[in-house]
Amino acid sequence: MLINHDTRCALDAVVALVNTTPEGTDQDELTDVAALRRFVEEQSISDVRNLTERDLAAVREVRARFTEVFAAEDTKATAALLNTMVAGAGTTPQLTDHDGYDWHVHYFAPGASVADHLAADGGMALAFLVVAGERERLRRCEAPDCGRAFVDLSRNRSRRYCDSRTCGNRLHVAAYRARRREAAD
Repeated sequence: MLINHDTRCALDAVVALVNTTPEGTDQDELTDVAALRRFVEEQSISDVRNLTERDLAAVREVRARFTEVFAAEDTKATAALLNTMVAGAGTTPQLTDHDGYDWHVHYFAPGASVADHLAADGGMALAFLVVAGERERLRRCEAPDCGRAFVDLSRNRSRRYCDSRTCGNRLHVAAYRARRREAAD
């Protein structure tokens, strides 16, 4: 599946946002405006002005909607969630070239809030996956103690863990040790 740079950045931002509160945990990494500012900087989200408590609340709401997208039962439910999110963000496609990148499309209106920016660009990136028949690439890590979201961009759609170096490796080592213990008994 061919994904352009801008769509990949939007998908990465969606995953990072959803993972600020991993499934099955009470953790929340977006607890204050300073945490939101760090998130915006880490994700290189452009055209963001001063952030407020209102922005924090709105981004947390967008996060909840993206979490619903990852949990959606089927493509119809996913499409309905994305349609609502993108329409609510006041999507305004515009060609732009900034920060050294070639021409690409931003889907948020100029001066949009960070929440609308995330909803529009992230929603459209996820919509492209749905249109391409690739909704099943939206996954949750299969490690029993993880629950982090990821987009499986592997060629054969076989990725099972959010990070093969951490979750995948940890489970493989545990399985190996269990086999060794069993063989020793």
